[in-house]
Amino acid sequence: MRLLCLPITLLAAAMLCFGQKQEVKELQRDVALLQDSVRILQSSLDQKTAALTVLVQQTLDNVNRTNTNIALLNAALSDQEKKVAAPVAGVGQKIDQLTEEFRFVSESIKDLNSRMSKLQMQLQDTVNTIKTLQAPPPPPGAISGGPPPGMSAQTTYENAMRDKSAGNLDLALQGFNDYLRYFPDTDFSPNAQFYVGEIYFQKGDYDNASKAFDAVLEKYSENNKTPDAHFMKGLSLLKSGQRNDAYKEFSYVVTKYPASDVAGKSRLEIKKLGLRVPAASSATRRRGKR
Repeated sequence: MRLLCLPITLLAAAMLCFGQKQEVKELQRDVALLQDSVRILQSSLDQKTAALTVLVQQTLDNVNRTNTNIALLNAALSDQEKKVAAPVAGVGQKIDQLTEEFRFVSESIKDLNSRMSKLQMQLQDTVNTIKTLQAPPPPPGAISGGPPPGMSAQTTYENAMRDKSAGNLDLALQGFNDYLRYFPDTDFSPNAQFYVGEIYFQKGDYDNASKAFDAVLEKYSENNKTPDAHFMKGLSLLKSGQRNDAYKEFSYVVTKYPASDVAGKSRLEIKKLGLRVPAASSATRRRGKR
C-alpha cells in the first residue's frame, strides 16, 4: 500500500512542478511583451521629444530674430525722431516768432490808427477853430452852426466815453449827441452813433435804440461798428416784439459777417427763436478763404 502511494505522490509533485514552470514561462512572456511595449513607448517619446526640442529651438530663434528686428526698428525710429524733431522744433520756434511779430505789428497798427484818429479830431478841432475865427460874428439871436468856443472833438468824445463807463448814461447820451451834432464826419462818428443806440437800449428805450442803430447803417458806410449795429438793431426789434424783423437782422449778420464776434451771438438768438440758421453766402466764404 505504501509502495502504491509513493508513485502517486511523485506524479502529483511532478504535475505541480510542471504547472509552476508553465506559469513562470507565461509570466516571463508577459514581462518580455511589457518590456517591448515600454521600449516602443520610450522610442516614440524620444522621437516626439526631439521634434519638440527642434520646434522650441526654432521658436526661440524666431523670437530672437524678431527682438533683433524690433531693436533695429526702434533704433531707426529713434534716429528718425531725432532728425525730425530738430526741424519741427525750429518750425515751431519760427511760428512763435512770427506770431509774436504779427501781434506786435497788429498792436502797432492799432496804436497808429488810434493816433491817426486823434490827429484827425485835432485837425477837425483846428479847422473848426479857424472857421470860427474867420467867420463874422453872428447877428443877435442867430444860432451858430459850429461848435461852441473851446469845444473839441477829442475832449467831447472822451468825456462821453468816460461818462458811459461810469454809468452816467444821460450825460454820456448828451455828450455823444453833441459830438454827432458838431463833428458828424470823423472816424469816431459811427462809434458815437452806435453808443447812442447802446445807451437807449440800456435805458429800455428799444424804439429809439433801433432808430439809432439804423442811423449807423444809413449815415455811414461800412465801418467797424456795422456788424454790431445790425446785431443790436435785431435785439432792439426783438425786445419790441418784432420777431420777423429781428430774425432778418440776425440772419444778415450770419450770412454777411460769419467771422465776426456777433455772428455766434446772432446764431444763438436765431436758435432761441426756433428758426433755421442760414449759411454764410458764397461770396463771403470766398473772401474768407483769401
